[in-house]
Amino acid sequence: MRKIGTFFLFALALLVVPGVAFAAEGGDASSSLWGFGLGAGLAVGLAGLGCGIGQGLTAGNTTAGIARNPGAAGAMFVNYILGMVLIESIAIYGLVIAFQLVGKIPG
Repeated sequence: MRKIGTFFLFALALLVVPGVAFAAEGGDASSSLWGFGLGAGLAVGLAGLGCGIGQGLTAGNTTAGIARNPGAAGAMFVNYILGMVLIESIAIYGLVIAFQLVGKIPG
């Protein structure tokens, strides 16, 4: 019964929220500029959070793998460095998106 209630609550929100968004009048441009700052903060924050979690898991699992099989440390280290580089690139993408959003704020 609880799943059905949750489903209907989400369905109601899905039907009501777009109507509220499209009902807004075309006010001045300064009233919608707070979204750019919020989006920039969320872009950097969520990218940093996700990359921190990913790097922690990668480092921990690589260390555990090398501890279990020291002979494979060379092959694991190469994959570890490659994984860290790819994870860090996601954080840089978040930073680029944040800079683009901040650039849209007149000031």
